[in-house]
Amino acid sequence: MQTLILLGLVGLAAQLINGSLGMGYGVTSTTMLLMIGTSPAVASATVNLSQVGSQLASGFAHWRFGNVDRHVVLRIAAPGAVGAFAGALLLSRLSTDAAGPLMSTILLALGLYLLLRFTLRDLPRPTGARPLSTVFLAPLGLVAGFMNSTGGGGWGPVGTTALLATGRLEPRKVIGSISVGEFAVVVAGSLGFAVGLGLGGIDFAWVGVMLLGGLLAAPVAAWLARSVPARPLGAMVGGLIVLTNTRVVLGAEWAQLPPLPTYALYAGILLAWAAAVAHCWRLHFAERRAAPHTEEPAPSR
Repeated sequence: MQTLILLGLVGLAAQLINGSLGMGYGVTSTTMLLMIGTSPAVASATVNLSQVGSQLASGFAHWRFGNVDRHVVLRIAAPGAVGAFAGALLLSRLSTDAAGPLMSTILLALGLYLLLRFTLRDLPRPTGARPLSTVFLAPLGLVAGFMNSTGGGGWGPVGTTALLATGRLEPRKVIGSISVGEFAVVVAGSLGFAVGLGLGGIDFAWVGVMLLGGLLAAPVAAWLARSVPARPLGAMVGGLIVLTNTRVVLGAEWAQLPPLPTYALYAGILLAWAAAVAHCWRLHFAERRAAPHTEEPAPSR
């Protein structure tokens, strides 16, 4: 019973992070399942199944709050579903231990880029003058969907990071569009695991409590994505990517450090992240005071 309650809280917290920052459900939930001894394939299958309902609720909530760009969703979701299905079949048969550190190294570099970009540079004002093309979105969806199944999470870190890095879409619409697209990804991933693994090894009580937690968090997360300003939100996303992927990189054999330097590195990352987010909030309020009449009107219902 204690395990079910804990997993319900994990589902709630993971969806709150995922729906408000565009990433984090898979990383948070899969880590917890692996800690209690679940195999990588079953952990990823459980996470995908638990996200089916919560991502439907999250996508609807983001749509209601005006956080969705249909152009982006239509061009990224279908390739993402193909990649997720293929990744689920592959993980059902192979170990992905070697791929995890490599993927996390790439994401760590992208997270550092985002953190510095939102903290140190002026933000571009996204416009519809140069919409994101299918040539960019389709391969991105394919890779992100594949990583989501093989790594127990990856759709948000890869998709959200890449879309934010383009500067062509405001953060809340990046997060909303990625959340809507993720519904197709987790459905396809679940089907892939059903074909590759069968459903006998999955504990549906775990799936149910994680799903319940995610459903409760979905509307709150969508409201947070609608309400949190772009610059601090970008810094929070970048810091989250850096922190979560540093842990994976340091777990690789070639990157292991003694305990004391490891703890010092984590402390340094947390302090730098907190300072960056605080700096971004100061800049945001300074920009509002300097231009009190240029705020965007609220979207019509």
